[in-house]
Amino acid sequence: MSKIAIIIPARYGSTRFPGKPLAMIAGRSMLGRVVDLARLVAQEYEDVTVYVTTEDQRIADHAAEIDVPCLMTGECATGSDRVLAAAKQLDHTPDFILNLQGDAPLTPPQALQAMIAAFLNDQQVSVVTPVHRLSWDGLDRLRENKKTTPFSGTTVVRRPDGCAVWFSKNILPAIRKEDRTIEVSPVYQHMGLYGYSYAALEKFCGWPEGHYEALEGLEQLRFLENGVAIQTVEIAVDHLHSGIDSPEDLARAEAFLSS
Repeated sequence: MSKIAIIIPARYGSTRFPGKPLAMIAGRSMLGRVVDLARLVAQEYEDVTVYVTTEDQRIADHAAEIDVPCLMTGECATGSDRVLAAAKQLDHTPDFILNLQGDAPLTPPQALQAMIAAFLNDQQVSVVTPVHRLSWDGLDRLRENKKTTPFSGTTVVRRPDGCAVWFSKNILPAIRKEDRTIEVSPVYQHMGLYGYSYAALEKFCGWPEGHYEALEGLEQLRFLENGVAIQTVEIAVDHLHSGIDSPEDLARAEAFLSS
């Protein structure tokens, strides 16, 4: 039986939004909502465990309040570095690790389920991440959001076999002539969570920051810059919400939950 760990990195010291994991959304903390999501999925499997990892005692104290194991880590360059530092503290080595960002409380459960399924169906998969094909209305919303928060929302270009070609904070591909008679747009939005084998995560954390990774601010580009395939899994949802990177994103999430 494969051991799977869902590890939730929750960093207090966000430059754009300090204390973000403790921000309240419709009466519950952001971190609490993410933990609830992870637990909902974990209960469907025999050997899936859920952990929070942080550098800050305030978040650790909140993790204790909501009764989730918390692994303390120091300052880390990326969320993936924090996840590896946490995984090394476990009394077993997970076969597969899901990095569920602590700022993604509106992640659909089926995204996690699809990632676990991809690994269980083919344990040679090194890295997997979910994507969603945007409707034309969804593409319009993403474009509108980027007018005020240009670095919220990531798109991905995929090969026919589902492997990622590239990720960007710009909307890719550019569409010279939009044919809206086609039911959905050709744009895939990436969701900010990853699954990796323990070996792939170790390799990632051992490599230096990539050139394009630094420019885009997207750590997954390090895998592509080092020739490691990222398998995408497509999920169908009516409306895809990005991670919460700013107070404006928080307001959007609260409005959605209150609607």
